[in-house]
Amino acid sequence: MKQRLWGGIALMVLAFPVSAQELEPAPNSALPLWEVGLFGGVASTPAYPGADDRSTRGLALPMVIYRGKVLRADRSGVSARLLNTERVDLDLGFALSLPARSNDVAARAGMPDLNSLLEFGPRLNVLLSEPSAPNRVRLELPLRVPLELGNGFRRQGLVFEPRMVFETSSSNRQWQADATMGMVFGSSRLNQYFYEVAPQYANATRPAYQAEGGLMMTRFGVSLSRRLTADWRVFGFTRYDNYTHATNRDSPLFRKNAGMSLGFGFTWTGYRSQARAWE
Repeated sequence: MKQRLWGGIALMVLAFPVSAQELEPAPNSALPLWEVGLFGGVASTPAYPGADDRSTRGLALPMVIYRGKVLRADRSGVSARLLNTERVDLDLGFALSLPARSNDVAARAGMPDLNSLLEFGPRLNVLLSEPSAPNRVRLELPLRVPLELGNGFRRQGLVFEPRMVFETSSSNRQWQADATMGMVFGSSRLNQYFYEVAPQYANATRPAYQAEGGLMMTRFGVSLSRRLTADWRVFGFTRYDNYTHATNRDSPLFRKNAGMSLGFGFTWTGYRSQARAWE
């Protein structure tokens, strides 16, 4: 449910499923160890999975990229690498969902707001294609703990999002693209956060409902980025979520069988280190 930390790094890489992931360069063309610049973008998403109302947000803020051997903050996310081999790596990653005010969502009128969820946890990445291939296929297995921001960092269960990632780029890396397909599973507590209707919030059009853990959605996404100059890059993404087989499809808060998210933006690099990431 990534929209997928307050501050420059986190909002740059977490508030949007931004550009295609940055493919690792060959040693003789390694990227700078760090870069500093500016990020801007606009994204439109469902207010929550299954909602018929939408949330549109725009951001413009500082961007920090760091490509350390352990700690990394780049266009693919913020993570700490625990294991790094040619085909398998294990890291700790983060994701952030956008908030939704119940007064702006007809189905949730009178119910508590949905605050942003900061998700963190381990992610196992398995490269299925040849490491030197221009097109890459990767299996990602992230398991995250969502913490509700603005409510004492209350834990809201677990989320598991296995997905396949297909990556490609032009020979000069001017264009980069990726496509993903996967599924999102949530614990009973996470599903209750989105879909449960407690008796005190039930009415004639919104009966009480007790949510259960299980499948939340199947997900397909595409992103594309283009480097205009050494300092400027533009990107766009679209994502399709299908809820037809969701465990809590009978919740009165489920209003649509599918949801589309899309967005676009830019990054500008003002400063970069002389040191290279592979040194």
